[in-house]
Amino acid sequence: MSVISFPDRGHWGDAQWRGNCSGHVYAHLFDLLRPRTFVDPMMGSGTSIDVARERGIDALGLDLHQGFNILRDRLRDHLPGHWAGGADLTFSHPPYHDMVTYSGAVWGDAHPDDLSRCADVDDFLDKLAQAVLNQRDATRDGGVYGVLLGDLRRNGAYHALTSDLQAYLPRRERRAIIIKAQHNTQSDRRAYGQLRFGRVTHETILLYERLRGDTYFALACAVNQQRRVSQGTWRAVVRHAITGLGERFTVQDVYKAVYAAAPDRVQQAEHWKAKVRQVLQRLEELSGEGRGVWCRAA
Repeated sequence: MSVISFPDRGHWGDAQWRGNCSGHVYAHLFDLLRPRTFVDPMMGSGTSIDVARERGIDALGLDLHQGFNILRDRLRDHLPGHWAGGADLTFSHPPYHDMVTYSGAVWGDAHPDDLSRCADVDDFLDKLAQAVLNQRDATRDGGVYGVLLGDLRRNGAYHALTSDLQAYLPRRERRAIIIKAQHNTQSDRRAYGQLRFGRVTHETILLYERLRGDTYFALACAVNQQRRVSQGTWRAVVRHAITGLGERFTVQDVYKAVYAAAPDRVQQAEHWKAKVRQVLQRLEELSGEGRGVWCRAA
């Protein structure tokens, strides 16, 4: 199923641990993927490990509060020696940025590598991507790695953490996206004013299958797809700009229109005019959208 809902968290783990996931989620994943070996590098109170061991799965649980630092320690080096090639399934349930603060609140002292203490959303996504690629490195070829993650709303802005994370990971290895309904959250017990866009009442499971290739292969795939997304965004900006220029226009006209439409993007790109010219040329080659009437000498 691509949509799951488990109102009851079950008897696994510690119900008092904030942000704890229902053990039925892990049971569902284990039924779906049938792993023989499983590692959770952010196990929290140990819900996932309890479920795995109850089902006879050889499981390893690690966490920052026990001394394992997924941002500094190579996960593969902590796997049991008899797990030849890596784990069948490497899955984590990380913090949702600063929605719940863990180190210094739920356990111990504040830790600089705690994902719930990142400077901002971008810092969180960079570090989480590093953590997930560490998971990938610990997964055998053909095995599955993934996360359970929720989105975040702050000061009117919606941070689609799950969608944003996917830009950092190799798209060709993505295998499934499962939507999970949220139940029994603290926000359910809070009174809010009118919420124009409603509450966030879902989480998302991302599942990836490790193909042959090291972490640098995965990074190269992610960089290439980000480059394609960036190029596509520039095409959208230029297309939007030229729609209001009539039947004839010059390159200078397009520059002005692009700057007016997307000043922030222009200021972030040193050679933005070259990108605009490339897009115009490409649009003309593909479908005549450049209309062949702009003056290249302008």
